[in-house]
Amino acid sequence: MCGIVGIVGHGPVNQRLYDALTVLQHRGQDAAGIMTLHGDELALRKDSGLVRDVFQQKHMLALKGNIGIGHVRYPTAGCDSASEAQPFYVNAPYGIGLAHNGNLTNADELAEALWREERRHLNTSSDSEALLNIFASELQRVASSHLTPADVFGAIDRLYRRLRGAYAVVTLIVGHGIVGFRDPNGIRPLVLGRRQSPKGEEWMLASESVALDLVGFELVRDVVPGEAIYITTSGEMHSMVVDATRKHTPCVFEYVYFARPDSIIDNISVHKARMRMGEKLAEKIRRLKPDHDIDVVIPIPDTSRTSAMQLALALGIEYREGFVKNRYIGRTFIMPGQEMRQKSVRSKLNAIPLEFRGRNVLLVDDSIVRGTTSAQIIELAREAGARRVYFASAAPPVRYPNVYGIDMASALELVAAGRSDEEVARLIGADWLVYQDLEDLAQAVRHDKARVTEFDTSCFSGEYVTGDVTPEYLTSVEERRADAARERRRAAADGAPLAIVETGIPAGAAAGTAGSAVRAVRIL
Repeated sequence: MCGIVGIVGHGPVNQRLYDALTVLQHRGQDAAGIMTLHGDELALRKDSGLVRDVFQQKHMLALKGNIGIGHVRYPTAGCDSASEAQPFYVNAPYGIGLAHNGNLTNADELAEALWREERRHLNTSSDSEALLNIFASELQRVASSHLTPADVFGAIDRLYRRLRGAYAVVTLIVGHGIVGFRDPNGIRPLVLGRRQSPKGEEWMLASESVALDLVGFELVRDVVPGEAIYITTSGEMHSMVVDATRKHTPCVFEYVYFARPDSIIDNISVHKARMRMGEKLAEKIRRLKPDHDIDVVIPIPDTSRTSAMQLALALGIEYREGFVKNRYIGRTFIMPGQEMRQKSVRSKLNAIPLEFRGRNVLLVDDSIVRGTTSAQIIELAREAGARRVYFASAAPPVRYPNVYGIDMASALELVAAGRSDEEVARLIGADWLVYQDLEDLAQAVRHDKARVTEFDTSCFSGEYVTGDVTPEYLTSVEERRADAARERRRAAADGAPLAIVETGIPAGAAAGTAGSAVRAVRIL
């Protein structure tokens, strides 16, 4: 899972890109990058780390221009070194930068075809670099000094025919503008915003509406599945639904965990969806334990607060904050490596004994993935004096890997895979465990005005909406996602310099042609 943003303005966009990335930081804490265009010079700064650490004043001053794109990365399978920070860049045709949120399920096939048929070399194992080179290859077919909207949409039409999986993308094309597009299933989110400046309209694309709010842009609408948006350097906005052949199935886990509660995705308020999750969970508790002895409902901060408050209200039980969170520790689920996740929990949360001592406590979390975090939090509650510790998950059991951009562990690492609710309760140390039902979750997220009737629920149901996920593919994903394999890759890359080079130059591209217009990329 990553966060992306692109802005076409009439004044410098560096500060707005930076601010937008800070508010999208929850979508990725592993790396960050910004690319801007000033005249025919691109400036690029990217590195591992949080937004506040990657960009210093000297970098911000050098990121000149009225057009730019940005990215925050959460490491997915095979993409966890500094060299794979985004945006990526290719110099032909025109000079193109790209930032991508999602995961291509046919990335290996694409990489092989790029080399065999188009002589494009990839420097990383990132599917985003493959996506960039496919887009560049398709634009190369129509490359001329004047790129029309029809040219752009034609290239994206051919792109859609080659890609499989989930993707929301922003690209910067030197001399022409910014292009954004969303996969035909709409699995990953992308919104369009507008701002009226004294010099004319300014446009913005971002993963979540909250990024628009922060920098003063008004939410116009979601980019619909299969749609491409082309915004020229002069601020003209063109749009076209290029591929409308598939069902709109956004990722339900966006609403459960990843998105900020103050965002609106596909015309669905994340905050209200989580409120309804709490109501549905309360109904289930009433059915299963009408004579429950719960004294207090305590959320596990932060994403479960909304659901927990509504659950407590529906059950008529006291709601209390029982954990103090250290806000300088990253999101545990996103942290690479099992040992790091385990160490981070106790440094991240501290219990308030007054709220636990001698009470039957219902802890509410947004979901349970590996179970290690849940087990340690339950242990903290018992150490604080809780008499009994019950546990409620606002999401159903996570039993299957996610292959659409969330680095959700292999099935072997998922605590609910192949286990009953009672077995999971014993493993995490809960006196009782209740999960949300999948249909209740879907009902909690959807509403009449959203025009969304189905969701990607693959990590709960094992049903992959793109229809191309085979057992063999899942096996390969598990191998790449194993913590041991990830640590080996990270160790191998440790100490290596961050090499950012012009990639994907097709054989025969000559300097001075439409395929090589940009003179240089200034690496900061």
